[in-house]
Amino acid sequence: MSGTTAGAQLVTTDFPRSPRPEAPTEPQSHEFVGMWVTEDGHIRHDLLPNGRYDEARGNRESAYQGRYHVTGDIIQYWDDTGFYADGQFRDGVLYHGAYVFYREE
Repeated sequence: MSGTTAGAQLVTTDFPRSPRPEAPTEPQSHEFVGMWVTEDGHIRHDLLPNGRYDEARGNRESAYQGRYHVTGDIIQYWDDTGFYADGQFRDGVLYHGAYVFYREE
């Protein structure tokens, strides 16, 4: 897998860079299923076992929803609005764009 990291941001080069609406949601069975939150609790990613995610921001529940797929320590998001993003799990922490998420206990 090729990719580079810049600080906390992961930039992948070997995954699709746009949504693939024709691809079905795939059930996920990995250690990362569950709720991930920023340190201040403002952004919350709920990675569901059915391959969907639900992101809340502040008081706005379900601000963004879509599907995701985990390969190794890389997560890819395809938002229902067409936005694509990725991230990386390292040492029990999720790095996604400029954000750092921790598993909610």
